Amino acid sequence: MEAVLMQQAAVAAPAARRRCAAGEDAAVRGRGSPGLVRLGFLPRRRWCSGRAVRVHLAPARAHLAVDRSSEAAAAVEDFNDEAAVRLFVGLPTDVVCSDGVNRAKAVSAGLRALKLLGVDGVELLVSWAVAQPNSGDGFEWAGYLAVAGMVRDAGLCLRVSLDTHALPAWAAADPEILLADRSGNRRDGCLSFAVDELPVLAGKSPLQAYEAFYRGFADAFRDFFGSTITDVTVSLGPNGELRYPSYPPGSDGGDYGGAGEFQCYDKHMLARLKQHAAAAGQPMWGLSGPHDAPRYGESPETSAFFRSPGGSSETAYGRFFLSWYSGELLAHGDRVLAVASKVFDGMPVELSAKAPLMGRRSRAAEATAGLHGGYGPVAETFARHGCTRMGADFFSPDHWPLFVQMVRAMECPEEAHEDDLAPAGDGARLAVPRAGAAADATAKEAQTV
Repeated sequence: MEAVLMQQAAVAAPAARRRCAAGEDAAVRGRGSPGLVRLGFLPRRRWCSGRAVRVHLAPARAHLAVDRSSEAAAAVEDFNDEAAVRLFVGLPTDVVCSDGVNRAKAVSAGLRALKLLGVDGVELLVSWAVAQPNSGDGFEWAGYLAVAGMVRDAGLCLRVSLDTHALPAWAAADPEILLADRSGNRRDGCLSFAVDELPVLAGKSPLQAYEAFYRGFADAFRDFFGSTITDVTVSLGPNGELRYPSYPPGSDGGDYGGAGEFQCYDKHMLARLKQHAAAAGQPMWGLSGPHDAPRYGESPETSAFFRSPGGSSETAYGRFFLSWYSGELLAHGDRVLAVASKVFDGMPVELSAKAPLMGRRSRAAEATAGLHGGYGPVAETFARHGCTRMGADFFSPDHWPLFVQMVRAMECPEEAHEDDLAPAGDGARLAVPRAGAAADATAKEAQTV
C-alpha cells in the first residue's frame, strides 16, 4: 500500500504556473483552497492466492497544494470531477541507460501517439545509478534531457521520480552498509538507514550524496520546471516507498503472501539498537532482533512474536523493539525529506514522497515493513515538511469534491479511527462509498461516486 503525500515546494507567480506545453494549467485543475490535500488511489497490486496473510500495498497518491492565489481558491466552486482526472503513462524504466536513450525514434513516436490519444503526460524514472556511474562529483544527464525534450516537443507534461534506491556500483560496493535480514541476506539497493549521516560513500554520507543528486537534477532541468516538469518524487525506500524491504530477496514485494522479516541485522542498525536499549535501561534488549519473529512466507500465527493473543509483540520488549524499528524508518524519511525540501524550495514544481497505506486487520506484515503505529507517526513526519494532516476537516462536506476522485479505486478499512467524522444523528456511520461494492446498509453515503 503506498500512500503518497505531495508538497508543492514553493508558491510560483501566476505567470510561472506549472503549464504543460499544450497550454493546460497543471497546477490549478482540480485544486481547492490553500492547505487542502487532493488524493488519488492507483489500482491495487496483484496478489497470489491461497495464502493466509498478504502484504497489502494498495498505492495511493495525495497532493498538497499550497497555492495561495485567488484563482486557485475559487477553482473549487467550479470543480468538475471528470475534468480533474488526468492520465499519465509510465515510460519504461530502462528508457535511458549509460549509452543514452534506448530506441530514441520509437520513444519519440510513442510520445506523439500518446498525445493523440489524449494522454496528459508521462512519468520518467531518473536513476541515480545511471546519472552518476562514477564516484566523482559529475553527473550524466544527457539521456534524461533528451527524453524531457521529446516530452516537451510532444506537448505532454512530465512527472519525474528521482530513484536513489537504484544504487550506483560504487555506492553498493561495501555490503556492510546495506540492510540485512536475520539470515544475513543483504538487500540490493537499500542502504542501511543507520548510515544516513555516516561518510560511507567515498567520504560522503548518503544524505550528502542524495543532496548532490537532487541539486544536479534541479540545475540541469531548470528550463523544464514551470512548463514541462510538473511533479518530482523523491525515493524514501524500496520502490520509492517509506518502508523497509521486508519481502523476500528477489521479490518486488507484490507477489508473495506472508508476514515478512525484520530488516535490522546489519552492523550499523544493530549498533543503533544496542544504544537505544542501553538508554532505556535494558541492555539485553539490544543484542538482536526478536528471536521468535516469523520467516518471510509464514503466517503471524505461526510465530510466538505476532501470535494473538499473548504474542511477545504485546510485551514490554515487543513494544520497545517495534517502537525503535519504526522510529528508525521515520527518522530516515524525515532526513531525506528535509534535504529534498531544501533543494527544491522556491521551484514551481510539486515535491512528493510515498508512504504505505495500511489495509489489513493483521498488522504483522506492516510491522516488519516499519509501519507500527499506523498513519499518525507518518503524517507527523510529512507535516514537518509542509504536508497537512488528513483529518476530519479534510473529509468534511466542504472539502468533499477534492476527495471524490480518490475513492473510485479504494476500499476503505473497516476499523474506526479517532480522526473519523462523528456518527450522524441517526447513529449511521458516515462512510466513503466503496468502488465495486454495494453501500453498507448502516452507512450514509455523503456523495455518489
